[in-house]
Formats: sequence, structure tokens, C-alpha cells
Amino acid sequence: MLSKHFSEKEFRCHCGKCEMPVISPELLEVLEQLRSEFTATIQITSGYRCPDHNKAVGGAPNSQHCQGIAADIKVFNKIKKQMPPDIIYAYLNTRYQDKYGIGKYEAWTHIDTRAVKARWVG
Repeated sequence: MLSKHFSEKEFRCHCGKCEMPVISPELLEVLEQLRSEFTATIQITSGYRCPDHNKAVGGAPNSQHCQGIAADIKVFNKIKKQMPPDIIYAYLNTRYQDKYGIGKYEAWTHIDTRAVKARWVG
């Protein structure tokens, strides 16, 4: 286990071939805090990506996923209903007003622990 609620398997690259680097403890803290705040389950839809897989899925050339500091997530409430990415994005944007990369997409939310603030809607 990487943390209380997240395992290496959840963060592995979907290519199935590469070695996974260390996942950022800071990212894990953010995810654990989010889970606690919403008393929710978090599904990691994309964690670490090797450069080849990142390119194959159209990821940004300098993607934070390739550094082990990013996750695309879906958050599910107690009745296993997915919470709208709008709500997750708004919460993260309020909690981490001056840092991190936070992106909102139709079906998921992106969070990364980069050193500078970045926001976007995909």
C-alpha cells in the first residue's frame, strides 16, 4: 500500500510494461484528504504514465503523470454514485487556491502537485 487507501496497482501505467516510479507522498496526502472530506471512494483512472503511454493517449509532452505527481480521478459517494467533477474541481480549487494543477473534465478531475498553480477545463 502506498497510503491508507491507495495501492501501487491503482497508479500503475496502463501500458503494462514499464516500471513505476515513486508516487508523490504529497499527492497521496491530497487524495487521502479529499477522500476523508467527502467520505468517498476515489477511483484513479490514470496515475503514472510512462512517456510512451503518455504520448499514445495524447498527454501533454511534459505531463505531470510522467513524474508520478498526478492523478485523474473519479469520486464516488457512499451510495456509489459518482460525484460531479464540477464539485470536486470547485473543492480542490478552493482548498488549494495558490498551488497545484487542477483540471476539470466531463467525466473526471485531474489533480497534480506541481510547484506552481495551474487551472484548466478540458
